[in-house]
Amino acid sequence: MKTKIDLKELASRESEQVEWKKNVANIEDVIRTVTAFSNDFQNMGGGYVVCGAEETKDEHGFQKVTYPGLTSGRLKEIEGKVMSDARNKIDPAVTPIVVELPGENEGYRVLVFIIPATGHAHSYRPSGKESSTYYVRLSRETVEAKNGVLRELLVRKHALAPWDRRLAERAGIEDIDLLAFREVLQQIGAWNPSIEIEEYFSDAMRISDFIPSMGGKRSLDPAIHPRNFALLLFGNEPTRFFSGAWTKVSFYPGKDRSERTAERHDLTGTIVGQARKALELLKTHASTAYDKESLEPNISKYPERALQEAIINAIVHRDYEEEDPISITVFSDRVEIRSPGALVRSVNKDKFLLGHASPSWRNQSLAYFFNKLQFAQAEGQGIPTIIRTMRQLGSPAPQFELEEFAVTCTLPAHPRHEMIKYLYSN
Repeated sequence: MKTKIDLKELASRESEQVEWKKNVANIEDVIRTVTAFSNDFQNMGGGYVVCGAEETKDEHGFQKVTYPGLTSGRLKEIEGKVMSDARNKIDPAVTPIVVELPGENEGYRVLVFIIPATGHAHSYRPSGKESSTYYVRLSRETVEAKNGVLRELLVRKHALAPWDRRLAERAGIEDIDLLAFREVLQQIGAWNPSIEIEEYFSDAMRISDFIPSMGGKRSLDPAIHPRNFALLLFGNEPTRFFSGAWTKVSFYPGKDRSERTAERHDLTGTIVGQARKALELLKTHASTAYDKESLEPNISKYPERALQEAIINAIVHRDYEEEDPISITVFSDRVEIRSPGALVRSVNKDKFLLGHASPSWRNQSLAYFFNKLQFAQAEGQGIPTIIRTMRQLGSPAPQFELEEFAVTCTLPAHPRHEMIKYLYSN
């Protein structure tokens, strides 16, 4: 059965899903795009590479596609090279569906490669190269998958475990703070004094169906290694293994960094301890403004719940493969909380900013523990809680800056505090 393709319908699709190639000057460009569409990083379901077609604009500036087509010889050359390399140089191999359609010029044809999405992470190694490269589609471009994008691709395709679930191969049981370990497990109701520490960190022991074992062994290695999330939660010194696993808290007396820092704290140790210290420090700045003439005489500068959710979100959902610490900066009129790592790509940015995004976790094991420790609301409710509690207090809406390498949450102070500060200064 032949696959039917309507070029006009194809031209109306999102450009992220279609690559138009007029002359195909470099056939390897087509193969890289075949690899990218197979990887389906944007969850589009695959894509199309149309050779012998050109995307232009009409006289009104709107998208227009023309189909000059390819000669018979050129078409066979491109098809043969792409199909051969898709089998032999893309790993795992892929098999595009090939369709030929009439071009606008007599004697010319348009060549369409239909590339289904797969459940694998595909790489491409061209002739003469020693190493393979992973490619993905980002917006309308085929790009090499590097750093965080590559890690996310491999995790999505189950070629790599999520970071929090991986074994910390340089660490052992001796790197666990047993007092911190017992305290946390007692608080969540999972402590049993009759169980040895080695058993808690064995492959066979899971304290919940929602998280993996807290440790395990590598193949042919008799030593027990904690998982990354366990080192963060219970490690003697997590920064020995993860250089960015600390929190910087700075206090400025004014509205910008031009003034000297009045106070700075570098918080290290377990991330549970860091969360507690950060919250304690910021409680002194969630002060209350008094106005006897108001119907609401006592107004907090910041909702304590919003501060807590913002800090816990930064600790739980940050990218611990980044070397920067979490940065909490307190100004006279706002608190800025910067969490290293871009927003998880499966989260819709527009819905996130409105507090309507579906839950998605970078470090689900950490989210589980912090929820059980009652640091946070139900999983996935942190941003809606911040927005709601700020609105209920009558404060300006929180602001979220979604950068390439970080997410920053800014909580503006309640307006009454700025007004009272102005009155006292005059």
